Amino acid sequence: MPSRRESDHRTSRSLSTFLSMATRSDILPAATTLGPVHLQVAELGRSLEYYEAVLGFRVLERGGAGAVLAAHGDDTPLVRLQEHSGAASVPRRGRLGLYHYAILLPDRAALGRHVGHLAEIGARPGASDHIVSEALYLTDPDGLGIEVYADRPRAGWEWRDGELVMATDSLDLDDLVAAAGGERWTGMPPGTRVGHVHLHVGALRQAAAFYRDALGFEPTVRGYPGALFLSAGGYHHHLGLNTWTGPGAAPAGPADARLLEWTVVLPQADQAEAVARRVESAGFPVAPTADGWLLTDPWGTSVRVVSAAPTLDAARRGRT
Repeated sequence: MPSRRESDHRTSRSLSTFLSMATRSDILPAATTLGPVHLQVAELGRSLEYYEAVLGFRVLERGGAGAVLAAHGDDTPLVRLQEHSGAASVPRRGRLGLYHYAILLPDRAALGRHVGHLAEIGARPGASDHIVSEALYLTDPDGLGIEVYADRPRAGWEWRDGELVMATDSLDLDDLVAAAGGERWTGMPPGTRVGHVHLHVGALRQAAAFYRDALGFEPTVRGYPGALFLSAGGYHHHLGLNTWTGPGAAPAGPADARLLEWTVVLPQADQAEAVARRVESAGFPVAPTADGWLLTDPWGTSVRVVSAAPTLDAARRGRT
């Protein structure tokens, strides 16, 4: 019987062959970006304390059992929290659905300030150098994964045989702190955005059929064991997919802490409608909403496709 590593490599080779042979449908516009993520949490107050004190968000709006979070000096909604009292925390192995969502800081100095802040409060994040970016990894009180990262200049990214060169190397935290120039962390700075979302899925081929062939993302890294990375416009990835929860993993359910939905923002309304029609034609669930379209992947993860950055009013409504 092959080892887990050998099986992963065989799966990667098979997937690469499948992707290279598959007929490409329309791709997403190069100007595609991501909008807010919507999370279900067990205790709103507990989550807000973490998101403000540890991550450095500010509350843009709070009402009832929900809150909208943004960076300081910037009213762009980034995270919406919705309380479901007693929601079950994410188990150590994870569930199908969210692996992590990633907050992109505007520059390396901001990431260095965040490293210093986490050290001051005694937080111990994971940390990786991905060549194209430098990243910190944290887990919120419900076990939901969060990445905070900064990109390296795009001119220095290397493409080799049609794939972007990425890695998971040790991160030089001292050098990052030095990049802050002695400035202290004062919260998420203006220009902070949702950079990408990374999902646990049941099978990479099925995931590729939805996110690549129907929705329109393009693969950037195909050879990483058990994973596939996709983007629009040559970005390193707007979306990561992996099967690391293993066979038989169950999707997050209604009573679990989970990702309720994430958002893809296209430049024009007709582009959003074209994506929705393409996904619907491929046989996946699609529902119109007040601001766009809600698409559902094979494991129940919802992605909202809109044609402009969502307003506070849309985020306040829960955008249903």
